[in-house]
Amino acid sequence: MPWCDPCDKYLTPNGLTEDGSCPTCETKADVADMKAAATTPTKAPWHFWLMVIALVAYLGWRLIEAALWLVDQL
Repeated sequence: MPWCDPCDKYLTPNGLTEDGSCPTCETKADVADMKAAATTPTKAPWHFWLMVIALVAYLGWRLIEAALWLVDQL
């Protein structure tokens, strides 16, 4: 996202003027960071993958329990 140093805030691409400057102080915002950030893929945090592993383990156990219950009912 573009950053305006004098205003000390992030700007959205739609918040810039047509020439790419800050609407508040009229200084040119750094748009190169915005383009670089748009092309850089983001990685999922480690705790997301921990939750995915926990979910797979839980659902796997529930599947085993369901299979054992079904065998017991027959």
